[in-house]
Amino acid sequence: MHFLPNDQMKRITSPILETLAGIVGDRVSQSDEELMTHASVLTYHDQKRAEVIVYPNSTEEVSEIVQLCASESIPVIPYGAGSSLEGQITAIYGGLCMDLRLMNKIKEIYEEDQCAIVQAGVRRSRLDQALERTALFFPIGPGFDASIGGMVSTRASGINAVRYGTMRENLLSLEVVLPDGKIITTGTRARKSSTGYDLTHLFTGAEGTLGVITEAALKLHFRPGAVLNAVCSFARMEDAVGVVRNILSSDINAAQIELLDEVMMAAINSYSGLDYPPSPTLFLEFHGSALDIEEGKGRLDDIVSSYKCLFFECSSNPIQREKLWQARVNALPASLSLRKDAVVMTTDACVPVSRLLENIVAAKKDVAEAGLIAPLIGHVGDGNFHLGILVNPSNKEEMARAKGVAHKISLRAIESDGTCSGEHGIGTGKLGYMKKEHGHSLSVMRQIKRALDPQNIMNPGKLVVFEYERPNIQPGRCSE
Repeated sequence: MHFLPNDQMKRITSPILETLAGIVGDRVSQSDEELMTHASVLTYHDQKRAEVIVYPNSTEEVSEIVQLCASESIPVIPYGAGSSLEGQITAIYGGLCMDLRLMNKIKEIYEEDQCAIVQAGVRRSRLDQALERTALFFPIGPGFDASIGGMVSTRASGINAVRYGTMRENLLSLEVVLPDGKIITTGTRARKSSTGYDLTHLFTGAEGTLGVITEAALKLHFRPGAVLNAVCSFARMEDAVGVVRNILSSDINAAQIELLDEVMMAAINSYSGLDYPPSPTLFLEFHGSALDIEEGKGRLDDIVSSYKCLFFECSSNPIQREKLWQARVNALPASLSLRKDAVVMTTDACVPVSRLLENIVAAKKDVAEAGLIAPLIGHVGDGNFHLGILVNPSNKEEMARAKGVAHKISLRAIESDGTCSGEHGIGTGKLGYMKKEHGHSLSVMRQIKRALDPQNIMNPGKLVVFEYERPNIQPGRCSE
């Protein structure tokens, strides 16, 4: 085997289709509609279709399919729920899209060990339902009802990361099909190990470029004894971020710290018929025992009162808590209601909390100077914030202005010792920032890619690419 330039990768022929049918039966499709929907659902980046879609229902079938693709030098694009905001599942070089939705078994829940063994196609909501009968929950919750395999592949996080960490901190082991079809398991259900390389985390965030994740052992957590939700609005962004920094430096058990700016709050008020102040607003959630929550409420009152607060309400009553958080739940549709002809171009910067305010203020200035509308929402407890830039994709000049804003936000985050992507990944959309963010470490990533995937068939053209594949990649030219 040798590392093939992508223009030498073979196309899928009738004999190959027949072999695929021999592996998965009628779970093979070349339907135009399916090929298009599998190119990507939510991304604004260029979408290119695979040549065929297969729906395996076991790790063994995945292995056989990958062996066939390796023998024929056919690209393999693993597919979960299809959110792919940065174009991770677009088939740049054609090939085979491997949709893992049928691998959706929750194989075992070990309550005593706080662990669940699930197949890669299990959706986040289905895992929640399975855990309802237990005292446990899984804390990683991206806004989209993602698949577990996709969440592992992009190292997803969501609104609970400030307390429970990201996907990285909530994995015990993985089952992976390597680019030659071999099946490996990267760890055990034990909570720690000091044996060998940490392969579990090598494949976490690899975006399908090193193998196909087929199964995961997930770390679960006990549900908190009590929960407190709070909403507080401020006259200035400086006050809102100041409260965040004070909460993080206190002993209050913050689980969620969400920041919505004045543009987002005005949109939510209009969309949901609410009357919150149209100003920077924090949506907070705290977990702990009943005593923890009672004490934490008092400390929260003290923190908030030291800033210019326009509105403050908190409750531990489940019905009232749900009402308080309804505004946060409606953030995305409220954003879209601001422009009927627009889609959302989402930025995804993450910076040290000490650099959060300056990055937010600068980003909002960029938006104003570009004459764009871009509500802000952030998981600011871990320094992650998003601007939802509303653009008409058919307006090239407007798209260029929006990409210019996104470019400035990404560069500024990297220069702040942060990252251009806190939770959405790289895909094709942010390739241009990998060298600037990782420096010489990028060459190590390329060596790992070449060693594990010598033919470059696993999701080629994503995350870690080689100069001959995309020679003109530069920051600010990420979608070329």
